[in-house]
Amino acid sequence: MTAQPALLSSPTSPERFGFTGHETFPFRYGWLKKAVDAVTSDASLLSSDRALVELGVGKNMVQSIRHWGLATQVLQEGTGRGLEVSRIGSLLFREWDPYLEDSASLWLIHWLLVNNPAKAGVWHLAFTRLTQPDFTKQQLLNFLQDFKERQGLRVQESSLRRDVDCFLRTYVPRAEGKGLLEDSFDCPLAELGLLSPLKDSEGYRFAIGHKPTLPTEVVGYALHEYMQRTRQGRNSISFAECLYGLGSPGQVFKLDENSLVEYLEDLETVSEGALELDDTAGLKQLYRRRELDGLKLLQDYYGSRT
Repeated sequence: MTAQPALLSSPTSPERFGFTGHETFPFRYGWLKKAVDAVTSDASLLSSDRALVELGVGKNMVQSIRHWGLATQVLQEGTGRGLEVSRIGSLLFREWDPYLEDSASLWLIHWLLVNNPAKAGVWHLAFTRLTQPDFTKQQLLNFLQDFKERQGLRVQESSLRRDVDCFLRTYVPRAEGKGLLEDSFDCPLAELGLLSPLKDSEGYRFAIGHKPTLPTEVVGYALHEYMQRTRQGRNSISFAECLYGLGSPGQVFKLDENSLVEYLEDLETVSEGALELDDTAGLKQLYRRRELDGLKLLQDYYGSRT
């Protein structure tokens, strides 16, 4: 099988950034379920040539399926060459929504992908560190090249170009009349409408603001995970950090201030008071009043849907 991409550590940051690994393919409908099913049956299957026969796809595509399983965190490294299905991967593909029929599942996968810089460095950097809402492919590449040099990362420009192309195809729907007509060749995350081409321009624009298909429970899960990761046991976080913090729900979901306020107010009800937004003297803070189980929020959401 193809060698795995190297993980690059920045001398100025403990974060690790991974590039390439996708074999130029954004993931397609059914791929993540294939990955979970394959690893469930045989932990080493996706690292074996037997996967070509079992999955009925070519060698590069097997490697891509393996990569995306890890990048979206539905798979995790096991012992030796083997992989394991993660807790969230097991719940999502064995219990909640195996065929990704609910938009909530796509938002959840998007959150898991963008917050995995070790496997999806360009996806993470584009959503969390690129400040302008409009950009061209060349501007994104220039930003990544500048970041690479400032952080001392050793990654070739050709690799970044392939990642940028794959990133855009992850989120930008194919124009009508172009390419194959089968929707299975589009990435499911294009349905989220997070990125669109500018008319009469070679540029793209992030859709910032209200997200009608993004459930409060997914935002709650993301906030809980974000607080666990960044607050080190503290039970409060500023509204500004929820909106603008590196890897925050506001940045990853491209929310504006009003839409995030609405989500946080709804979360007080959904979490039964575990999370509470307080606005004192113009300073907005989100408080965790008691322990919160982020997975339970998702379990309640999917349970109510069925």
